[in-house]
Amino acid sequence: MGKLFLVPTPIGNLEDITLRAIRVLKEVDLILAEDTRNSGKLLKHFEIGTPMQSHHMHNEHKTVDQIVSRIQSGETIALISDAGTPAISDPGFLLTRACVENGIEVDCLPGATAFVPALVNSGLPNDKFVFEGFLPVKKGRQTRLKLLAEETRTMIFYESPHKLIKTLGNFVEYFGEERRLSVSREITKMHEESIRGTAKEVLEHYTSNPPRGEIVIVVAGKL
Repeated sequence: MGKLFLVPTPIGNLEDITLRAIRVLKEVDLILAEDTRNSGKLLKHFEIGTPMQSHHMHNEHKTVDQIVSRIQSGETIALISDAGTPAISDPGFLLTRACVENGIEVDCLPGATAFVPALVNSGLPNDKFVFEGFLPVKKGRQTRLKLLAEETRTMIFYESPHKLIKTLGNFVEYFGEERRLSVSREITKMHEESIRGTAKEVLEHYTSNPPRGEIVIVVAGKL
């Protein structure tokens, strides 16, 4: 029987890939990639010639059984996402669960994940925290925010730049304008920045300075 490797890839700076990740990607029989065009650039940079196959949120339900069968037949397969660690707000959970249920060994390599540096450099308590990922876009959003308003642990969210103002506005409404938070964007990239302050202050900043790039929001828990 083969094996499934979950391989983190850089979230920005290509130097953040590990030597082990490069070796594994070169040695496996197949690489499952969220976007083969995007991952193709990464593989070309590190001279990795392993075949790729598309594996993303729109087709993973249909391809899981086929991939499990290939691993059971002896192939070793690596799963990568566009950036960061697979299954963290990216495809990966369904395949990992299927492999575990079928007695297939799963090896997750350590590596880049956006929320860890954002949490550590936020200046907010990090001894206890909860990772929320992306908030519901419509259905269930208000219910989730009402529940999180009572959360005492530090909270971590992912957000896209065009929805950041809406989300910060929600935090002001449900958590209060004095709730401390930090917005980190473009982590490890040339224009990396972290803006810290109250929910009201950070909302005002980004209202005047429209954001770009990948965003992680770290919010203090209720005191």
